[in-house]
Amino acid sequence: MDLGIAGKTAIVCASSAGLGRACAAHLAEAGCAVVVNGRDVDRLERTAAELRERSGRGSSP
Repeated sequence: MDLGIAGKTAIVCASSAGLGRACAAHLAEAGCAVVVNGRDVDRLERTAAELRERSGRGSSP
């Protein structure tokens, strides 16, 4: 389903696990640039890498 959000930027709070991570993944797959955040740096890095892989997008500086 095309949500019409491709090219937008989304900030997803608590996005390193659970519902926040699922939301971030779906937004990334829909074409959004997603900003993830959380308290555990290692978990955030793993999440960001997974989102880049699943969405086919690269990271931005």
